[in-house]
Amino acid sequence: MKKAVITVTGKDSVGIIAKVSTFCTEKNANIVDITQSVMSEYFAMIMLVEIGSLNVKFADFADELEEIGKARGLVISTMHEDIFNTMHHI
Repeated sequence: MKKAVITVTGKDSVGIIAKVSTFCTEKNANIVDITQSVMSEYFAMIMLVEIGSLNVKFADFADELEEIGKARGLVISTMHEDIFNTMHHI
């Protein structure tokens, strides 16, 4: 099953995890793993999602997440596992 890594960073506020996870549910991306932390007033999260059953193109999925982030003052990046693995392969 193909996966993607989603990272979210920015100033902490209520509902960040809910917003991103709801979006993933709507696009049929299954959350496999999630880690998040709040350091002072800053929020950081990494999600691993299965994207094999997306109901939109991956590029549209990633672009929409980026726009959700911009609207909330966050940086949301989505990287396909193929790119992630290539970048981190020695």
